[in-house]
Amino acid sequence: MTDNVHNREDILEKYREAGRILKIVRAEAADMIRVGGSLLEVAEFVENKTIELGGRPAFPCNISRNQEAAHATPKAGDTDVFEKDMVKLDLGVHVDGYIADSAVTIDLSGNPDIVKAAEAALAAAIDHVRPGVSTGEIGAAIEDSIRGYGLSPIMNLTGHGLSEYVAHDEPSVPNRHVEGGAILKVGDVLAIEPFATDGEGMIHDGPWTEIYSLIRKKPVRMPAVRNVLKQVEEYRGLPFAKRWLESDKLEFVMLQLEKAGILHGYPVLLESAGGLVAQAEHTVVVTEDGCEITTK
Repeated sequence: MTDNVHNREDILEKYREAGRILKIVRAEAADMIRVGGSLLEVAEFVENKTIELGGRPAFPCNISRNQEAAHATPKAGDTDVFEKDMVKLDLGVHVDGYIADSAVTIDLSGNPDIVKAAEAALAAAIDHVRPGVSTGEIGAAIEDSIRGYGLSPIMNLTGHGLSEYVAHDEPSVPNRHVEGGAILKVGDVLAIEPFATDGEGMIHDGPWTEIYSLIRKKPVRMPAVRNVLKQVEEYRGLPFAKRWLESDKLEFVMLQLEKAGILHGYPVLLESAGGLVAQAEHTVVVTEDGCEITTK
């Protein structure tokens, strides 16, 4: 019994340490987001600083702008710069597989109310987190809060559970009212991430993909494919960026790995009506009397 308690405490401390690292990186990276600044520089800063502080990226730094809701990360050699954009900075840090996941929106576009709506929804959601509460109730708090601003939540995006080397686990945490849902219990670790938009509140897959994860291992014959697969296996199933890989046949290799069902791609997600999207996200651990926010 004592060993189990110690083990739980060790794990909780790793979640906390991931959160401590993330807070430092998030603050410094947010300060770099300004008109004319390089997206690639910010992403590489986030990933390198995370390692420098003793963590590892739990997924590539997401920098999604305007109608992009999620899964946008710079490509290798990216020359894009920030314009008068609504910028979502979503970053993940892990310590021995235990993950902190958080996002902030830096508004360069002059639409502060959309950002306020996402932030208010996150605060309302966290106020509801305690053992015995359903994820449906949390979703209702998010939806009510965002609609109070005359805006829409993104209905087909959710928050999610976090577990060892799993960045998207059960339970899902809806951003709208749903009947039922999972009942929270002490020790659950959740990433709660409301998305607010002045669009229609739905997202669809965009036409490009820069983020992937390994979903199953299979033998492969071609040396070039084997070489990339070996690099991919280092991430232990966590998402990675195409720009992290080295191969002179990378596009061909990625296509082969996807076709073989070895890799899963995460296309950029776009608001269906082209609306601006703001995001706010924290990681919480459910406690006896509420929750502990590891990323605040």
